[in-house]
Amino acid sequence: MNRLEQKYIETVKPALMEEYNYSSTMEAPKIVKVVINMGVGDAISNPKVLEEAVEELTQIAGQKPVITKAKKSIANFKLREGMAIGCKVTLRGERMYEFLDKLLNISLPRVRDFHGVSATAFDGRGNYTLGIKEQLIFPEINFDKVNKVRGMDIVIVTTAKTNKEAFSLLKGMGMPFVK
Repeated sequence: MNRLEQKYIETVKPALMEEYNYSSTMEAPKIVKVVINMGVGDAISNPKVLEEAVEELTQIAGQKPVITKAKKSIANFKLREGMAIGCKVTLRGERMYEFLDKLLNISLPRVRDFHGVSATAFDGRGNYTLGIKEQLIFPEINFDKVNKVRGMDIVIVTTAKTNKEAFSLLKGMGMPFVK
């Protein structure tokens, strides 16, 4: 069992049970999945860029990403429907906890001028979205082999009903929110 998963079961879940007066342990919110999305707009003119992004995302997540395609054509961006323009990966279970552990304890503290993540990036249904400006904060990425700095979106999906519950859950898990 992963460190973070153990922390959830032993300390976070009981704290949430007490704070929100749940009658059953199944009511306590938990993290369901983590979706990492990387948009690669340059892939329109240079398809090789997408391959590099896929490779980097595979190293970060430990799982092969799915290539995302454009839903509709946009003439101004020279974009046709069905063109490959990004990649995403959905992590669940063991891999999800490993990734979150790495994100919270190794990667986020490596960000320059880091004061914490926004406490307002919840969507109203208990999901949290985090934008990362560069993939270099992850220890798996070799700085010398990176051609272009790319950002990514990390969406943490929880079973929480409200933002407040989700905030308590992530705070308990060790998410470094801005004070």
